[in-house]
Amino acid sequence: MAGVIFVAKKVPQPFTARQIELVTTFADQAVIAIENTRLLNELRQRTDDLSEALEQQTATSQVLRIISSSPGALHPVFQAMLENATRICEAKFGSMYLYEGDAFRFVAQHNAPSGFVEARTRDPIVRPPLDTPLGRVALTKQVSHIADMRTIPSYIRKIHLSSPQLNSAVTVLSSPFRCLKKMN
Repeated sequence: MAGVIFVAKKVPQPFTARQIELVTTFADQAVIAIENTRLLNELRQRTDDLSEALEQQTATSQVLRIISSSPGALHPVFQAMLENATRICEAKFGSMYLYEGDAFRFVAQHNAPSGFVEARTRDPIVRPPLDTPLGRVALTKQVSHIADMRTIPSYIRKIHLSSPQLNSAVTVLSSPFRCLKKMN
């Protein structure tokens, strides 16, 4: 049983056969409406999945086009990757770093707050604390997804001191990448 249609009268009087038939018909239609809604929602989900896949393929195609048109130039490639990742993930801003020795060097940004960009451009991040996204990635070499940065007191204190504009960055995602050969 999926549900019930309940009707009541104020007067003690039985329902007629026609009224019973009408309510039964409505109950049958309710089942059809539920199934149609389920199928429509399933179709919408598939359409959304296809749209997302197309958006990702389009982004990948754009990056590949930039790679082929800018051989040897990393900045435009990094910038295109970061812009697409930020847009597709519906993120507020993004940044990209190269890991060299024990420091992260800032190489690209998209919509990042200006104070953050200035600080990251000026100073590489050396041995980041392990409770930060970059620290976790450096340690584990795995994706770091932190749903609420406000749960990490040492990191939030540093953000308040160094770049108050980042207070709006609550959920963060960091994904490592490896070079095939050591860059000179």
